[in-house]
Amino acid sequence: METFIRTINYKQIICESALNQLKRKIPYGWDLNIYRGCGHGCKYCYAIYSHQYLGSDGFYDDIHVKTNIVEKLEEELSAAGWNREIINIGGVTDSYQGAEATYKLMPEILKLLIKYKTPAIISTKSNLVLRDYDLIDELSRITYINIAATITTMDEEVRKKIEPNTSTSKDRFDMLKIFRKTNASVGLHVMPIIPYITDSYENFDALFTQAKESNVHYVLPGTLYLRGETRKVFFDFIQKDFPDLYGRLTMLYKTGGADKDYKNDLYAMVNPLREKYSLSSSYSKPMKEKLVKY
Repeated sequence: METFIRTINYKQIICESALNQLKRKIPYGWDLNIYRGCGHGCKYCYAIYSHQYLGSDGFYDDIHVKTNIVEKLEEELSAAGWNREIINIGGVTDSYQGAEATYKLMPEILKLLIKYKTPAIISTKSNLVLRDYDLIDELSRITYINIAATITTMDEEVRKKIEPNTSTSKDRFDMLKIFRKTNASVGLHVMPIIPYITDSYENFDALFTQAKESNVHYVLPGTLYLRGETRKVFFDFIQKDFPDLYGRLTMLYKTGGADKDYKNDLYAMVNPLREKYSLSSSYSKPMKEKLVKY
């Protein structure tokens, strides 16, 4: 489970709705976020900006808990107009962060998904999700459910720096192996790939070896993108923990994304290596297969 290195403040809040409709519909059109803020402490988190709407700069330690979200979700799933569309659970913050060990909202969420036969996607960096194995197993047998682990590195010293309060990478792969016993779609998200820190051939070879052993349905890589407050937090971290890389990274990230040449070179290495281990890159294939089946 997760070990925190700072004091976490929890604030209970009331939400007006559980589901957030997204502008795009593919591969999913709805988000469900139980918490605002995240205690994982990932130095690259794209969602740091979201706390500005709360008038807080404590994204990592000022966690807001939507205590009425179960009741709101049932209202929405039981509505006549609900078409059992796919819900992405935790698109902004991890639903299995440390707060969940205390508030235990996900079991009630999963019971509603089972009751209303609603498909979902869960991506997490915590093996706390194993607590709800039986519910996820039950859901996987009546509709589509995707369980994905976001894993960026097999170097534990690096992981402790960039994702200090997450489960170990090994524990996350072990979690995927266990969920492979269910009928869930199981995936590996290598996101973000951090230039000069997690982008080596050796790291990807180790990640893909574990992915193959875990028998995942797909692998989805994605490069680091920096914008807004995330950019400041990330570069403050680099100056402190990887000062020798600061100049190279600021040159590479003159804008929000790494330059085209870097990404071309990166995927020229990643794609053949993924093919070597016969790992699918299709996020949607198992989704379509299971949705058609059910």
